[in-house]
Amino acid sequence: MLRFLSYNIVFQEVPGEVSLAINISNCPNGCKGCHSPYLQEDKGDILDESVIDALLVKYGDAVTCICFMGGDADPQTVERLSLYIRKSTDSQLKTAWYSGKARLQGNCSIANFDYLKLGPYVESLGGLDSSTTNQHFYRIIAGELVDESFLFQKKKGHEAHFVESI
Repeated sequence: MLRFLSYNIVFQEVPGEVSLAINISNCPNGCKGCHSPYLQEDKGDILDESVIDALLVKYGDAVTCICFMGGDADPQTVERLSLYIRKSTDSQLKTAWYSGKARLQGNCSIANFDYLKLGPYVESLGGLDSSTTNQHFYRIIAGELVDESFLFQKKKGHEAHFVESI
């Protein structure tokens, strides 16, 4: 059973998408330096199809992707909800899963997601925005994982520059 503590509309978790990120609790990974240690506790509301329906009624027109932030304690339910979203919206909404595992768990199929972030957070290596990270962000195209981790990493000399308006 999945539980969630909150959700937000976000713009950075899935490049090119306006995502409804659902923060799932009961994370079993216990990564040192975790930016959301409160998600390691088993608390919150149950996340099921009825909650997904309510969120789609509320935000469906405003988002292009539903992003599951966690869920490693119950990967089959994450996959089931991803399939539910894709079927109930005729694949108009994309789905993403941010997992702290190095590989997809629970006999889940990559074909049931549009995006995956895989890899535990290793404090010394940094997150997706670090060039030394062990984490990978994938787009799934024709059943293949396409690594797009570079989209999160700033390249030297390519940082955004802001010009003061006159």
